[in-house]
This record gives sequence, C-alpha cells and structure tokens, in this order.
Amino acid sequence: MADALDNATYEAIDVDALTEDQARAELARLAELLDGANTAYHTEDAPVMSDAEYDALKRRNMAIEERFPAMKRGDSPTDQVGAAPAEGFGKITHAVRMMSLANAFDDEDVREFDRSVRKYLGAPGEIAYTAEPKIDGLSLSLRYELGKLVSAATRGDGQIGENVTANARTIDDIPQEIIGAPDILEVRGEVYMSHADFEALNARHAERGGKTFANPRNAAAGSLRQLDSEITRARPLKFFAYAWGEISEPLSDTQMGAIQRLAALGFQINPLAERFSEIDDLLAHYRKIESQRATLGYDIDGVVYKVDNLELQRRLGFRSTTPRWAIAHKFPAELAWTRLEAIDIQVGRTGALSPVARLTPVTVGGVVVSNATLHNEDYIKGLDSRGEEIRGGKDIRVGDWVQVYRAGDVIPKVADVDLSKRAADSTPYVFPTTCPECGSEAIREEGDAVRRCSGGLICPAQAVEKLKHLVSRGAFDIEGLGAKQVEQFYKDGWIKEPADIFDLKENFGPGKLQQLKNREGWGEKSALNLFDAIDARRDIPLAKLIFGLGIRHVGDSSANLLASHYGTWAAFEAAMTSMTIGAGEAWEDLLSIDGVGEVMATSLVTAFHQDAERESIAKLVERLRPIEAEKPKNDSPVSGKTVVFTGTLEKMTRSEAKARAEALGAKVSGSVSAKTDIVVAGPGAGSKEKKARELGIALLDEDGWLALIGDA
Repeated sequence: MADALDNATYEAIDVDALTEDQARAELARLAELLDGANTAYHTEDAPVMSDAEYDALKRRNMAIEERFPAMKRGDSPTDQVGAAPAEGFGKITHAVRMMSLANAFDDEDVREFDRSVRKYLGAPGEIAYTAEPKIDGLSLSLRYELGKLVSAATRGDGQIGENVTANARTIDDIPQEIIGAPDILEVRGEVYMSHADFEALNARHAERGGKTFANPRNAAAGSLRQLDSEITRARPLKFFAYAWGEISEPLSDTQMGAIQRLAALGFQINPLAERFSEIDDLLAHYRKIESQRATLGYDIDGVVYKVDNLELQRRLGFRSTTPRWAIAHKFPAELAWTRLEAIDIQVGRTGALSPVARLTPVTVGGVVVSNATLHNEDYIKGLDSRGEEIRGGKDIRVGDWVQVYRAGDVIPKVADVDLSKRAADSTPYVFPTTCPECGSEAIREEGDAVRRCSGGLICPAQAVEKLKHLVSRGAFDIEGLGAKQVEQFYKDGWIKEPADIFDLKENFGPGKLQQLKNREGWGEKSALNLFDAIDARRDIPLAKLIFGLGIRHVGDSSANLLASHYGTWAAFEAAMTSMTIGAGEAWEDLLSIDGVGEVMATSLVTAFHQDAERESIAKLVERLRPIEAEKPKNDSPVSGKTVVFTGTLEKMTRSEAKARAEALGAKVSGSVSAKTDIVVAGPGAGSKEKKARELGIALLDEDGWLALIGDA
C-alpha cells in the first residue's frame, strides 16, 4: 500500500488554476491514491489515511472533473464504491446496488446540496429532509423472503458483497423472522459495537495475550467477517436499520415513514432520526447530535440528510456511485501532538518513493496511532509543488514535535511542527535519490512531486508489488496465493515475474512436490489446491487480465472500458503495440473511449513499447486463455448511441434527461460530431442543431425523444 501515500503532483494548486495537462496528471494520481485507500479500508480493515484526508482528496477529484468533464477517467474515484469482497467468503450479488454518500463539510455545503436538489427538480417549494447520525460501522444488507432471513451480505464493491449470513444470524438486533413485511424485503443498515462492549472485548483479548482492536469500527468489521460464526456469536455486535434495497412493495411514501415501518417490524432504528422542513433546523439538529457525540456510547462521524419524499428520491435518482437525494455532513477532524521518531521510505508498485512518519504512539480521538503520511520530499521541506511555503515554511525533521491530524482512522497526516521544541543539533531530512530497495537512481521528472525508482522489474519492491497486484482480488484473484505467499516465493526465487506463477505446477507439482509441501504452512493437499487455483485462472476475463498487468493509471473500471472497446486480447495488444503516442487513427480511437485520457493512454502505449515489460506480458499471456469481453446487454432503442441535448427542455431538467439516457445505455456528449447518433433540440437550440443538420444526424424534439425511449 505504499503507493497509497503518494502525493499529488499539483496538490497545492487550486483547481481553478490547473492547466489541462496538470489536471490530467492530478486525476491520474488521485485515482491511484483513492483506489488503494478503498481497498485498505473496506477489504483489509486496515486504513492507510484518515477520513478527512480521503474526503478532501475525493472532493478535489470531483472538483477537477466538474471543471474538466471530458477528462473524467474510466477508473474515476467518483465511480467507485467500497472495494472488492474479501477472500474466504462466498459472494452475493446485490439486487439493488449499495451506494455510498456524497459528503458535506460545512453549513454552506449543506445549503448547496439543498440548492442542487431544488435545481434538479425545478422545485422552489418546500422540500423536507430527514436527519440521522452516520454510524461508523460496517454496512450490511439483509434479505428477507416471505418474512424469513435468507441472506446477509456486506457492501463489498457495491455490486457484489461477502456472504456473512451465518454470522448475521448471531446478532440479537437482527430478526430471523418478521411478520407483516413485503414478500421480498432487503433491509440495510450498519453493524457496530458500543464503546463499553469494545473496551470489554479488548480487555478480554489483552488478558489472553491476544490481538486488540484499534477502534470499535475495526472490531465490528473483524467480528462480522469471521469464518467461524461461533466467534461472531461471542462478539457483542449491534445493528441499526436505516434503508432498504430490493422490495416487492413500498414500505411508505416517505423516508421517515419507511424507517418507522422498519421499527414496527422489529428492527432497531436510531432514536435521533428526525424530519425537518427548514435547512436551519436541519443544521441545528446536526449541532445537537455533535454535542451529544461523546455520550452516545457508539461511534458516529457525521449526520446523514435525505430527501423525505420517496417520489422525489425516485426523480432525483443516482450519480454513478451516490444518490442525488442524500448527503453525509461530516464532523470536523481531530488533532494531537507527538514525537516524530523516524522517516521510512516505502517503494510502491509504480516505483514511487513514499515517506512515512513513524511516531511515538499517541491517542487521537480514542485511537492509538503511530504512523502518518508525509506525502513527498517537498512536503517535508515545507514547500508545495510550486516551491511556495506551506506551514509557514517549516520543514519536518526526525525528532520534531509534530501535530497529527485524523478523523476516525489509523494513519493521520502531519499537519504542523512546534519549532520551540526542536533540538539544537537537529538537521534537515535528506530525501534519498537512490532506491532503498535496489539502489537504482530515483528520478523526479519535471513537474512531478513524486520521486520514482528507475529500476523497474529489477527492483524487488516494484516486482513484488506488481506480483501482489496480479494475484489481488480485483485482478486474477488466485485463492491461496496472497501477499504473504508472493513475498516468500519471490524471496526464494520461485517467482520473479507474472509468468512464473503459472509455471509453479511444472516446477513443483507432481513428482517434484517435496520442495513445496515440506515448507512451513504447506502440505500436499494445500499445494495441490494452489496449483488447481492457478490453473483455474488460465481462463481469465479480458478486463481482469488488463487490470492485472498493473500498468500505471489503469484501474479496474478503465480496464473494463478497454476490454469492452477492443473485445479480445489480440485486438487490444495489436492496438497498443502498433500505436504512436499523440498521433494516428489508433491513438484517436483509444482517446475516443469515454474515460480514457492522454495520461492513461500514454501509460498504456509506453508499457507495450518497453522491451522488458512487453516481453514479460507476452510470456504471461502465452500461459493464459483470455476470455473475450461480453458486449453490454441493453435492449433500449438508444443503447450504445451517442446523444446530445441542446436548447431548453420543458418537461424535465437537463440533469434528469442525461441521467435517464445513461440509464438506458446511451452515452451523453456535450458536443456534436460525426460520431453523434441523436441530437435532442429544444427551443433556443443554436449551433449544435445547425451542425447536426449539416452532418445528417437524427434530430428530435423533446416529445420525440420521450416517445423514442417510451416515457411519452
């Protein structure tokens, strides 16, 4: 996870001041950083940054996308929810996707949320909202059929979660049967642990010499994800219900009414949930809850506001990962002072050298922390990416008394330095110019705040991280071959590059099994199971293969886009290897993929034009049978078509029209070109309508559009 600590190349530049090239580089860096943070928090229960850091980075990403909408990446963090389900559990596909929430950080953000709701709906009248505490726990979806609990699943990546049904049945707050419910009802809520139960659990573990938990959220997540449900039964877990997924008939016509219906069915709901018609009253309730935070007996990290009217919720709909009708108003972060004992350099998959502060352990908001991100060498010097001072120009040195900043997680940020406590003989920190892992030169390219090892595959840190990435859940997901096993096999020289994984059976299989089965933690059965698991991944979906290559800036979402566009490995490889950066039809074709920008495209083509990397990829693919990408299935009349809306729409807002078109499988563009299929022109349409006529593109008025999609 070292790359998750990489700093932004242009982090100190205001979004409004970014050039297009700077914006592309910043979006690429943010995508990589936030993807790592999602995996660490949702899958590994081991956060690598604070809530406040994560929220600030995601907010910056969204602001850049709003300013440069054409640059939005296929692996944009705004399109991500949670992370892939963990190994060891069966998987459940959510009938209705589990979404995350957009965040508000101050009163003005909340007022802007209200304005955006009204603008989208074109509704100047009264809009009521519910407000309830945001529980800091683990999201869970409970499915009931004919009143009986049939399954329970974690959020996972929003579409597929972990099957924790046996564990959920052990929680007293979760009814096994309910009377008077719809035939199908998915109840969603949060599993959590009270402060008193958390302290008692840690005390019991400490007495037995066992592992203690960092905070109640980690304790709840770890307890629910036990492979042995009897362990979960022994843990004091609780559950608050606050939403629903698939449902065969409505619970109510309002959010508050539906929540009260869940309470009547036997679920625990939060007693602080209330309904308000005025934003000032909503904010007053936020402050009331904040003032009670320390005495509630369980962790909360904000207040959630939702449009109360469910018909208005339906009209507002969803963005890619968040509903338009809800927002989480987060509490401010927390601060503490401690000693900086050392600065360690970690080398990530892309060669980034990431400085990490090792701290004298300090309790911040009830959690003991001992590590912090230091971003990059400029940040340590007290400079931003433009060379201008931050923290008043104070540098950070080993031995300094530093202020750390967190908002509910383990690894915080170093925010300030107390120079009055600095030792007289302290010296500035010298950032390494060679890789601490392989000794190769660590290069900082012009305009880049991150220094990177130039060793490539000869650098053990990069090689190991690439191998870990290849076997990770979002990529090849090889059961029995995790990060620990990869590190050991690499150390022993058994695996040096991806292709070696698929040669393990030949090298250590039947007739040669002795070396592996006699290793600590391995027997003949586990070794044979590993070989079977590896063989099963020789048939690999194209998107997972592309993602598994670990090419910089290519996340799982963009890998899916690339797979859908090219269809087969042969077509994809031919395009990448024959392409010239910045010129030619193949380059333009790559950039035409919605979500692929020049930064990602350059990274892709560069990877396939480096002899060592190309040879490594070729050796891997020789051992695989890539599965052709499936074509999207959507039988709507506009599926796969590019649509442009222009002029004034009278029966719906522009936002509603765009959302509806995208839901039907269409791509909505802001400009008319030869690739445009339909232009919907309302009153006042100008140059776009004219260009559509010149190009012979189908022109529809609003009524014609609604008739075409069946909404007339």
